[in-house]
Amino acid sequence: MTDVLRRRPIERRLADAGLPPLPRTVWLEIDLEALADNLAVLRDVAGPGIAVRPVVKADAYGHGAIPVALALEGGGVHGFCVAAVDEALELRGAGVRGPILVLYPVPSAWVAEAARLGIAVAGGDRRALAETVRAAASMPSGRTLGVHLEVETGLGRGGLAGKDLVAAARLVAASPGIALAGLWTHFQAVEDAAGTTAQISRFDAAAASIVAAGIDLPARHVAASAALMTGDVIAYDGVRPGLAVYGIVPDELAGVPDEAGVAARLRPVMSLVARPVRVADMPAGAGISYGPTFRTTRPSRIATLPLGYGDGWSRSLSNRASALVRGRRVPLVGNVAMDAVMVDVTDVPGPPVDGSDEFVLIGRSGEERITVDELARLRTTNTWEVVTNMSRRLPRVYHAAAGPVGLRTLTERKG
Repeated sequence: MTDVLRRRPIERRLADAGLPPLPRTVWLEIDLEALADNLAVLRDVAGPGIAVRPVVKADAYGHGAIPVALALEGGGVHGFCVAAVDEALELRGAGVRGPILVLYPVPSAWVAEAARLGIAVAGGDRRALAETVRAAASMPSGRTLGVHLEVETGLGRGGLAGKDLVAAARLVAASPGIALAGLWTHFQAVEDAAGTTAQISRFDAAAASIVAAGIDLPARHVAASAALMTGDVIAYDGVRPGLAVYGIVPDELAGVPDEAGVAARLRPVMSLVARPVRVADMPAGAGISYGPTFRTTRPSRIATLPLGYGDGWSRSLSNRASALVRGRRVPLVGNVAMDAVMVDVTDVPGPPVDGSDEFVLIGRSGEERITVDELARLRTTNTWEVVTNMSRRLPRVYHAAAGPVGLRTLTERKG
């Protein structure tokens, strides 16, 4: 995490990099050096010759799909995974060239376009697969849609098993304009060794049943982030790391002994920073924000930061979360509004906090830091939700070692 105490104001850093100014005084900082380092760690863990296809769905877990995918592609990944065809189309439109796999069925109206752009799709439901096959049959000759069949091994969310799986493999192998490109599954709870062993056994049996049917076995992939961080890595022919790419350890691995070594090598990619739009001295007894659920008990100095639940900063954090300023932890007070949170900075030493101070809501300031998993615990949710909730309207500043190299706002993308 970048330490705000050791850097110049954001305006100067952007201007020196030839980038436009921010439209708001709240922004996400995305550390592309940390992203590259995390990729290197995961490639090392996966092992030589194993295809690494990072998951960049949900706007790359809130980090910004296009800049992140382009950076990862520059780092030599073997492709990407997304959840929906429009996410894949966005990447192709931005110049991402590598293989892309959509992990859910694609509406039949988009099958031809997916094939034209070299986007593979998942097949985990008999009806949806039949529609995909019919759409592929009417495509211009020369186009082929890759299908990765999902195996139901115990997640209970999607996939085919037994005779249905073999029938699906036969259908794909015999149908024009379509080809079996992969076989995959997803673990339910990697920390449950017995359950994971059972899922692996079912997956291996499914693969064997396809071979026994005389169908060439395609590339197999099962491991996401958690499976790369626990004991023996179950890599097969490829892995699909998601959360770990962004430097965050999956929640379910807390306390799992084998994950500590890998976790220590990962670096958080995202920081959330803001400067106040107002800092005011309030009398004792003043109500803060809508409600109010907080009243000052003494003369207090209150800073207003321009972000709220409209930006993904959950209202459930009202009167519960903290921010960092000048290396000190200070409380957020009052109800979170759509566009504002308030911070009590009365006890910050030195000159009174003012509009030039930078506050960190995710990240590091001095020796203090606020992590995504801390926010997840306060919200009684998981880390995935915290980062993917970061709104599209939050500006994102992309950093390399030398400083800012890109910017994304609602109105423009630079770099």
